[in-house]
Amino acid sequence: MIEIPLLMFLAVCVFLLAGFPVALTLAGVGLVFATLGTLLGVFDVSYLSAIPTRIFGTIGNETLIAVPLFILMGNILERARIAEDLLKNMAQLFGGRPGGLGVAVILVGALLAASTGIVGATVVTMGLLSLPSMLRAGYSPSLASGTICATGTLGQIIPPSIALVLLGDVIASAYQRAQLQLGVINTATVSVGDLFIGALIPGMILVGLYLAWVLLVARIWPEKAPAVQSEGASLGELLRALVPPFLLIMLVLGSILAGAATPTEAAGVGAIGALLLALQRGGMDWAKLHEVGLSTMRITSMVFLILIGAAIFTLVFRGFGGEELVQTFFERMELGPQGALLLVMATIFLLGFILDFIEITFVVVPIVGPILLAMGFDPIWLAIMVAVNLQTSFLTPPFGFALFYLRGVAPEGLQTSALYRGVIPFVGLQISLLVLLWAIPDLVTWLPGLLRGQ
Repeated sequence: MIEIPLLMFLAVCVFLLAGFPVALTLAGVGLVFATLGTLLGVFDVSYLSAIPTRIFGTIGNETLIAVPLFILMGNILERARIAEDLLKNMAQLFGGRPGGLGVAVILVGALLAASTGIVGATVVTMGLLSLPSMLRAGYSPSLASGTICATGTLGQIIPPSIALVLLGDVIASAYQRAQLQLGVINTATVSVGDLFIGALIPGMILVGLYLAWVLLVARIWPEKAPAVQSEGASLGELLRALVPPFLLIMLVLGSILAGAATPTEAAGVGAIGALLLALQRGGMDWAKLHEVGLSTMRITSMVFLILIGAAIFTLVFRGFGGEELVQTFFERMELGPQGALLLVMATIFLLGFILDFIEITFVVVPIVGPILLAMGFDPIWLAIMVAVNLQTSFLTPPFGFALFYLRGVAPEGLQTSALYRGVIPFVGLQISLLVLLWAIPDLVTWLPGLLRGQ
């Protein structure tokens, strides 16, 4: 019986590598093992009676309602060509300097990441908009592709991020379970808003590191990031392109930071604001609105189907004593809190090669989260560390998801080896941020504590 939880994880990995859909794999493996366990007399079938409650709990979760609203907001901004206009004007503003086009791509990508909150959408959008322009301007293929890939993963950490919305819900539950295990009655909770606040400083540091690297390359090897001849953007054109989406993001985040709105309410404001902005610019008609609705429905359905599959899998995993197995493993290893965290982070990093952030968030984090939180780690800090770790995994060759997204929309002349070479320095910057956050947890916890009045 002890080996069954391990076999479940192995089965999931095998079926995913074979190309089976994620949601169906998680639910299917869970139900198949539950059936076999019942026939062998090693699984209590009453665990399955909780499945309907899990499904309705997932669908009715008020926090998760923010997911389709943020997806809708990002889809509207993408279809209305707001990002395209912004990139054109920013490129004209900065492009006349060595590395300037790369700086424009990073800044626009960061804003787009905050708008969409989805890694794949940002990488694909920036790949289609920016990569051809950078290559035509004479940029090194490795620098151009690496910059776009890295910038696309900012949607993992820059709020309002879909990953942080999902992670916040899971970390809140894990924190409550950890407190119960310790026998502590604690009414304090961890909210998605806390994670948004905690991610602000790390997100800004990461954008700064990206900008510093591109400018350093331009300074040492100017032929890799040449200046671009441009007409120059007028101040009025730049303000018209920059101010509205920037104000929309500030409205969404500001209402959360000020405590005036929950993330779900702020997501609703963001979706309506994006629609009004698109209509005002004339970038939205009924055909595009229909496309936006269908795209939002598809992505939302995919997310929630994965959540339901993950809920079934973790329920069966616990029924086989999987959590006790993991906890016993950590106790026997005698790694201590830091060693246990290092092992978990390494495992999550490797799983990021074959699992998306949704599966890791709803399958792995609920298992290891309570154990780590019971060791005394701050829940907000732990969540941000997991998010940055996954962001690094998605960027790391040869299996990073961001690499596959960009490879799918890149020109045929771009070699895969150039793409790999380009992202390696950015992976180093990501790891540097992880080390920095590990050494100075206040970079994550200070601002949430300040706004809480602690």
